[in-house]
Amino acid sequence: MRTPPVLPVCGRRRYIYSLYGACKLVYRKRLTGSRKFNERMARAREARARLRIANPAPDYPLPLPELRRRIVVEDYDFNEIVRHEILLYRTARVDCYRAVVDSQPLAGRLGWARVLELLRKAFVRVRA
Repeated sequence: MRTPPVLPVCGRRRYIYSLYGACKLVYRKRLTGSRKFNERMARAREARARLRIANPAPDYPLPLPELRRRIVVEDYDFNEIVRHEILLYRTARVDCYRAVVDSQPLAGRLGWARVLELLRKAFVRVRA
C-alpha cells in the first residue's frame, strides 16, 4: 500500500488524501474576507440598519376578540325546532379555539377542522 506524500501546510491551506494523491480542500467555508470585501459588507449592513430605522414601524394586527366565532344550528327535521349553539373563544394560538357547545365547555383546544368534524358527527342523518 502506498503511503500518502507528506505535504507542507502553507498558511490556511489544507489537503485531503485520496487514491489519486493529495488534493487541495476547496469546499471550506470562508470565515474571513479581504479588507475590501469586509468594508463593503460593513457598508451594506449599515445601510440596511439606516433604512430600518428611517422607515415607520410596521402595523401590528389588532388583538383578537374574546369570542371569535359563533355557529348556530337549527334543526327542523322533527316536530319541534332543535337549536344548538357553538361558541368558539380565543386561545393563545391563533388557529385554535376553546369551544363551548350549548353552555357545556369542551376539553382542550380545537382547530377549525376539528370543530367541523364535531359538527358533522353531532348531527345524525335521517331518512328522507
